[in-house]
Amino acid sequence: MYAMTQPARLTRPREGRMIAGVCAGIAHRFGWTPKAVRIAFVVSCLLPGPQFLLYLALWVFIPKER
Repeated sequence: MYAMTQPARLTRPREGRMIAGVCAGIAHRFGWTPKAVRIAFVVSCLLPGPQFLLYLALWVFIPKER
């Protein structure tokens, strides 16, 4: 049968991060490039909404990589 693989856990990496590692962690978890996630975040900050507060909350609640 097929082996069930667990997806990568959402963690903030120790290497390859720019500020807190939130974008790099999200990129790693979903198989995207960190650059694409960072660009999407910066573009989303141009729109009205609590994007920066969400980033801060993710910084607090996403654990660091061991």
